[in-house]
Amino acid sequence: MKQKRKLGQIVLAVLLVLGLVFTVVACGKTESNENVTGNEEVVYKVACEPTFPPFEYKDIETDEITGFDIDLIKAIAEESGLKVEIQGLGFDALTPALQAGTIDIIASGMTIDEERSKQVDFTEPYINSGLALAVAKTNETIKSEKDLQGTKVAVQIGTTGAKKANALKEAGIVKQVKTYDTIDVLMAELAKGTVDAVINDLPVTQEFIKKGHSEIKIVGEPMDSEQYGFAVAKGKTELLQKLNDGLEKVMESGKYAELLEKYALPENAWPK
Repeated sequence: MKQKRKLGQIVLAVLLVLGLVFTVVACGKTESNENVTGNEEVVYKVACEPTFPPFEYKDIETDEITGFDIDLIKAIAEESGLKVEIQGLGFDALTPALQAGTIDIIASGMTIDEERSKQVDFTEPYINSGLALAVAKTNETIKSEKDLQGTKVAVQIGTTGAKKANALKEAGIVKQVKTYDTIDVLMAELAKGTVDAVINDLPVTQEFIKKGHSEIKIVGEPMDSEQYGFAVAKGKTELLQKLNDGLEKVMESGKYAELLEKYALPENAWPK
């Protein structure tokens, strides 16, 4: 009888220990960077799609991710006392990663719009942009959006350019929308004549042409006015406030103007 009682006490003790371990592990899984206390240093993971110059791209010599967005988020982090690390992801993987908690901030030329604002929280706008229509330099047929009837248009997956092109297709204007992972690939398809036009962000298209791709040209006026924002997961109000405060300080200090000049972005890109 005593042995049975002793055995029962041992089993009960083991179950209690397992219960405590489970509780600690479960709590650890739900803990966010904003709630970490003690001496542990918090590192915020910043993700971008690094084929989007001049905003984010890989330096040819160092293979490190750089660009306007990257320099800006680092400057904001410095002003706000945050430590960040940069990593690359596919553009369509950014929002799911943010929602899953595997990254903390998106800094990837992401346009602020109503649909995305339902999924993430944006900072104040940090730059003005718009959509450009690009064609082969030899193309004399397409001169504006009005000339896209029956054409094949290339876009980058998950972008507002893709959204615009699909809207034109639904309206019966564009015949086919072809989607690619990076701007390099979609511009290569344009140069080969696989597609008739590309719809993509204006500053990025300008940068691509400037970097030696004279076989491509921009036609017409910007198709839409847009603004970029950094994104955090829904409910991360403390982090969002720190980013907004840091952005304001960077703009006031003159650092923002320096970055515009460094990356040859026009002064009217500044969302004053």
